[in-house]
Amino acid sequence: MILIQFTGLSGSGKTTLAKNVSYLLAEQGHKVEIIDGDVYRQTLCKDLGFSKEDRCENVRRLFKVGQDFVQSKVIVLMSVINPYEELRNEIGQFSFVRTVFLDCSIDNLIKRDPKGLYKKALLPDTDSNKINNFTGISAVYEVPVKADLIIKTDSESETVSTNKLYTFIVDNLTDSVQEQYHLINKINL
Repeated sequence: MILIQFTGLSGSGKTTLAKNVSYLLAEQGHKVEIIDGDVYRQTLCKDLGFSKEDRCENVRRLFKVGQDFVQSKVIVLMSVINPYEELRNEIGQFSFVRTVFLDCSIDNLIKRDPKGLYKKALLPDTDSNKINNFTGISAVYEVPVKADLIIKTDSESETVSTNKLYTFIVDNLTDSVQEQYHLINKINL
């Protein structure tokens, strides 16, 4: 099986593409689980803040949940900002993990702002509604040095992005199945 670790700023399309692709994969008979960072922040990770240490712990917890699903032969779409290259590389060491970077310019994200978060992050420091430590504005986001797939969500349609991601996952599932087949044959020899 495969775990897709999405990375990209808030509003870049992680959850939207995960839902779209999940539907397509399920139509083809695949078991799929979306691990959404926003959802898990309300449950498993509700004790964590937004310091670098807490953000890393958040991603590690989500990855652990994802590993459990992968062991149960479920495709995992881990939809979380995941801002640090070192942590993405740590997770990416596992052979079943693929990193997908949703690339969208900060200007387009500020224009989109579906949750109104950028507006709050850009408020003056004196405003009590200001969001501090907002990734991409007042907290660091490290652009991936190497991603397995880059989707430019500000220059291609949602349909094109969805199809590109779907094809990538299916192609990697095929590779994963072939690897498992070869491992089984080696063991049986």
